[in-house]
Amino acid sequence: MALMCVIALFALITAECTRASPPNFVLLFADDLGYGDLGCFGHPSSLTPNLDRLAAHGLRFTDFYVTSPVCSPSRAALLTGRYQTRSGIYPGVLYPGSKGGLPLNETTIAKMLKSKGYTTAIVGKWHLGFGLNGTYLPTRHGFDNYLGIPYSHDQGPCQNLTCFPPDVKCYGFCDQDVVTVPLVFNENIKQQPADFLQLEKAYSEFATQFIKDAVRNNQPFFLYYPSHHTHYPQYAGTDYAGKSPRGPFGDALMEFDGTVGKILQTLEDTGVINNTLIFFTGDNGPELMRKSRGGNAGLMKCGKGTTYEGGMREPAITYWPGSIQPGVTRALASSLDILPTFAKLAGAALPDVQLDGVDMTNILLNHGASERQTIFYYPTFPSEKYSVFAVRWKNFKAHYYTQGAIHSQSTPDSNCSSLFLKRHDPPLLYNLEADPSENYNLNSTEWDSVLKQIQAVKEQFEASMVFGKSEIAKGTDPVLEPCCIPNCTPKPTCCRCTSAL
Repeated sequence: MALMCVIALFALITAECTRASPPNFVLLFADDLGYGDLGCFGHPSSLTPNLDRLAAHGLRFTDFYVTSPVCSPSRAALLTGRYQTRSGIYPGVLYPGSKGGLPLNETTIAKMLKSKGYTTAIVGKWHLGFGLNGTYLPTRHGFDNYLGIPYSHDQGPCQNLTCFPPDVKCYGFCDQDVVTVPLVFNENIKQQPADFLQLEKAYSEFATQFIKDAVRNNQPFFLYYPSHHTHYPQYAGTDYAGKSPRGPFGDALMEFDGTVGKILQTLEDTGVINNTLIFFTGDNGPELMRKSRGGNAGLMKCGKGTTYEGGMREPAITYWPGSIQPGVTRALASSLDILPTFAKLAGAALPDVQLDGVDMTNILLNHGASERQTIFYYPTFPSEKYSVFAVRWKNFKAHYYTQGAIHSQSTPDSNCSSLFLKRHDPPLLYNLEADPSENYNLNSTEWDSVLKQIQAVKEQFEASMVFGKSEIAKGTDPVLEPCCIPNCTPKPTCCRCTSAL
């Protein structure tokens, strides 16, 4: 009996010591993934066993939002806990030759965690600027290590590149008259164009080695994996090509899920799985214009490029064995909330700036209520003139403006594709609990009190918003496009370098 008590006490002490050490963080960020694209969110033919495992044994969010319906601004908000309008990552997205990027005085999650002794790495899509001599690369924003393509992999000619084995060319043409997409290691171009068939293998090896090194050095770590999957053009290597019943999109999604599985296995093999918080979500809704190659928003209206639910409501899962109990939460949450949540758990000081995120630990650890009651929906091209297009307060969402997008064309709903800006006075009002598809406008006077409350929180938010100088409005310069052979001619075609991954 005495021996059993000693063993039990030792186990308790060990558990408390493990909990007392700062947790590791793994942040998984899919690209152009819709609310209805994962198996655990209801898609009948998506094969995502590893993400489904996270959902089954972790906490799945039903009401999780990003801050923009397109890439760059959504990523800026995720990493800084601030709306993209504050940091200047608007309007639209950054390009290979963009003069601007995420300002160096912004505090990212990586920079914040480094102050607490964390080692940090990013593998995948950056899309927050390259700049002169790599001015805006992740290594200038708090990341110790980087391997990836510094922007979207369709932002370079792709018609002659191989996306599926043995030599299936990428579907479509992607951007023309710019350099082919480079693979960058820290601040050096390793390969141009990137080899899509070997890319995910290189990413998984980089990510797993980073974890092993951090554990061996007894350092807490932050791994950020913003995948290129499932953005157009889809690609996959030999392990996943042709394996999904969902076609090319499903193969790409399977490959992403496979890398998630390798990360999970490494966390288990190194013995740190119980001291690692994993958070998964996506940057914006599906690109419906690509039809079956463009993703699925499920019940949600429209997709990428719009401020309807399909453009900015994302699947989200968090997983931390022993700390987060399995379940589903309807608590309102945002990608803005990840930075303050990681800060709380790591014991890090919050940046001394206006933050828009709130701490989610009550949701994660207690399945409790959210500190957040509102979501503000900025369009792809925000301006001080029009401000936010929509506001969610509790269960209700009011649309002050609506506009479709090219990204969401091809659906039967003309609201998704019409580029005509519509002003609504009074605003369209929907109860998202009863009507998540935004079909039934609550236009009777009995809802006036709700509209007044939403108008009040909108005015309060707008009074606090100071638009930063637009980094994207600085324009582009072909000279800044990353090239593995500096000063070669004729650019862009001379920028080609091949090396093994």
